[in-house]
Amino acid sequence: MRYIFIIILCALNLSASAQWWRLRFRKHERLPAITQIKDNSLQYDPVGKFIKADINPLKMPRSIYSIKISEHIAMNSAKHNMRYREFGSASYDFSELAKLYVLENRLSEAKWYYLQSIMLSKNTFDHQHTINSLINLAMVKADLGDLVQAQQDLSEARGIATSTGRTNDIKLIDEKIKYLKSNKSWLPKSELRYADAVGFADKTK
Repeated sequence: MRYIFIIILCALNLSASAQWWRLRFRKHERLPAITQIKDNSLQYDPVGKFIKADINPLKMPRSIYSIKISEHIAMNSAKHNMRYREFGSASYDFSELAKLYVLENRLSEAKWYYLQSIMLSKNTFDHQHTINSLINLAMVKADLGDLVQAQQDLSEARGIATSTGRTNDIKLIDEKIKYLKSNKSWLPKSELRYADAVGFADKTK
């Protein structure tokens, strides 16, 4: 009997409340919809009204921690590639290690890794990487005060670029050679002292 009563209530859409007879069965009046307010905020949007200017992003120097992490990754990659005789990839790992050592001002270690990278890139006939490594090696040797070998490395890089028809690399190498010859901070101490003395003598005349 109870189930029949529930079915009747469901059929009549009545509430199961004990006071169902107090409910109002007439239809509720639906209120009119609220009119949407027109949004005029975009008319006062200043976006696009300012003068467009090129903003150079601020480059923050790499932290020592970041350099150490990169050094660890590059070293493990170099060991892996050398173990499995992937000499082309190992050449790039060595040059990456050399760049990191330059950032840490560890120029002697950077020089050694550039030499290893150049040796491997020559064996794999990667001329572009050989040229780039020779240029970087020349700058490292110049910082170490070995200008003669730095010029030899640039001359070798220029020879490879000429033989392979790389005009952009030739222009870059010529600029590096001029910069190497014009920068007094790379001159040996005796030549620098002599140049200063000549300049002082010219001023006193």
